[in-house]
Amino acid sequence: SHFCCDNMSFMVAGNGNMFNPLTPGAFGTQAPRANAPSSRAAVEPSTRTQQPIMTGTGVLGLKFKDGVMLACDTLASYGSTALYRGVQRLQPLGDYTVIGGSGDISDFQRIKTLLTELNCFDEAYDDGCRMTPRDIHQYLGRVMYNRRNKFDPLWNQLIVAGYRDGKPFLGSVDLIGTMYEDEVMATGFGSYMALPLMRKAGSNLTKEEAKKVLEDCLRVDYCRNCRATDMIQIATVTEQGIEIGEPYKNTSYWDYEGFKNTNFRGPKAY
Repeated sequence: SHFCCDNMSFMVAGNGNMFNPLTPGAFGTQAPRANAPSSRAAVEPSTRTQQPIMTGTGVLGLKFKDGVMLACDTLASYGSTALYRGVQRLQPLGDYTVIGGSGDISDFQRIKTLLTELNCFDEAYDDGCRMTPRDIHQYLGRVMYNRRNKFDPLWNQLIVAGYRDGKPFLGSVDLIGTMYEDEVMATGFGSYMALPLMRKAGSNLTKEEAKKVLEDCLRVDYCRNCRATDMIQIATVTEQGIEIGEPYKNTSYWDYEGFKNTNFRGPKAY
């Protein structure tokens, strides 16, 4: 039905509810149908990310004689699908720090945006005092803990590597804000496979020796982790500054007899 009152037009739907076309958001809409669901019932409840979607696997960190080195592969997986093979997960920040991130790629992009803004403010002050790697590590810990308290965490585990005032720095932050520092670090699957190898190698290494240790660890990870790839990238932070190399293919060996002949040769079944 339709009627007029004080020069305003109203329509009454079959369910008896009035529809005023002059209310905010109603311009150009039609009167609700008799059996149409309520707009409130159609609104979905607020939700949070329950699990990461597009993910990157472990990042490795190692101190050596002259600085700190980070390494990871370049694969971004959509579930079990190796979707993007050229994703770089080592992010330089300023003149002293590199951030490596595993976990959700979109959340890591958000973290990189926050760090870029932080670095811009730091440069804009132009007061001769720049943030140290430890400052950035503490900042990331507060960011991750804040999001955890909102029950909307950034699904990442981060490694912060830096070199400032003649001292190397290596720290880790996870998705609930847990922070610590150590001589060697690994995230994801690398925390199971690579940490024992890096601890055995120690930190009294040259740059070339440290690179070889990280390549060996990533090779072990690649052979055992179906979310890993053999395209890797290595970043080095020393007194001379930050050096992030281009991704390259790590060597691997697949000519073992067990790989050539895959027929099952177990105990005879009776």
